[in-house]
Amino acid sequence: MAREALAQARADAAKRGSVPGQGRRKGPRAPRVPQPGRGGDPKPFGSAIRELMSARGWEQRAAVGGVFGNWPGIVGPELAEHTRPEKFEDGELTVAADSTTWATQLRLLSSTLVKRLNEELGHNTVRRVKVVGPAGPRRTGAWRVR
Repeated sequence: MAREALAQARADAAKRGSVPGQGRRKGPRAPRVPQPGRGGDPKPFGSAIRELMSARGWEQRAAVGGVFGNWPGIVGPELAEHTRPEKFEDGELTVAADSTTWATQLRLLSSTLVKRLNEELGHNTVRRVKVVGPAGPRRTGAWRVR
């Protein structure tokens, strides 16, 4: 019974043009059509990531994330020690300062900071820098004016 099944399988294969155990049949191959996003040569990682970010519209978010990560490189180490970016929404960067003195200093530098950030991120990405001072209550001393 097994021999009959094997003989039948060989006969069916011969009709199709392939005989078991003899490998693939020689002849012209159909050209291989690459599927989008598959196959081909490997791409450099940076190029592949840029294409992905562009396709998904993530360039601006990634650039803003780079500002948050490189804050000392953008504003300088002394200012970065006393300030930190908190959020970016609708062209407005909110920056927190650890004292009212540093908040005032950052407010005076805000137009320069907007120019510097737009150089980094692209034209008109940042329209305004909002500076917030320390969140804690003010310390009251013995000397104050009423």
